[in-house]
Amino acid sequence: MATSDPLLPDSRTEADGSAVLRVLSYNIRSMRDDTDALARVIRACAPDLVLVQEAPRFFRWRKKLARLAAASGLVILSGGATAAGPALLCSLRATVERTEDVLLPLTPGLHRRGFATAVVRFGGARLGVIGCHLSLQDDERHEQGGMLLDRLAAMGVEHAIAGGDLNETPDGPTFKRLAADLQDAWATAPWGGEHTWTRSGPPRRIDAVFATGGIEVLGCGVPLGHPGVTERDLTAATDHLPVLAALRVPAS
Repeated sequence: MATSDPLLPDSRTEADGSAVLRVLSYNIRSMRDDTDALARVIRACAPDLVLVQEAPRFFRWRKKLARLAAASGLVILSGGATAAGPALLCSLRATVERTEDVLLPLTPGLHRRGFATAVVRFGGARLGVIGCHLSLQDDERHEQGGMLLDRLAAMGVEHAIAGGDLNETPDGPTFKRLAADLQDAWATAPWGGEHTWTRSGPPRRIDAVFATGGIEVLGCGVPLGHPGVTERDLTAATDHLPVLAALRVPAS
């Protein structure tokens, strides 16, 4: 396990227009747990972008998600029920170019899946973003991994990130498919903790942040020991542990 020392760099815009960003991926289990603890974890990580999985999808889901965003010092960017669960939150640093919620083909008897997507700018850096929560079923998950790569390629951006709950470990075929085309941020620059699922069975890394090749990964991992992030809040907030990445995105 890597350590959380030194700290990840703070967000900033460089003189050449490039941007250092903090990106958080977090399965929030439909906000069924301690939402105050959840907001404290997110706020302490000081993210520019949050890739949410299992956002509220039913009665008053927008209001619930907006409340979490406000408590975390963020705003809703895209997704939620309209993307079948994935959502994107962002800080006010972001200039939003466009957003799109994408519903994936429905397999009868299985949960509907989707992507929350956006193109945003931070300083002179233009960035495509996709948040996902892939299927529990092996074949469908592998197809969805291909759809994610296709969607990234079609966004018309030089630099992009994708991430979320993959429901698969790095030795699985879908994870390997994504890591073959993109940088697996944890594998590139490990920081903090590795495992994002510790509630049952052996600890596993099933949540990840990926980046296209031109992005510099400065560090990525579970923010264990990060200032303001307590073990009590991590346990109370939801059943997954979050993934925090610091990335330097070149000016476009």
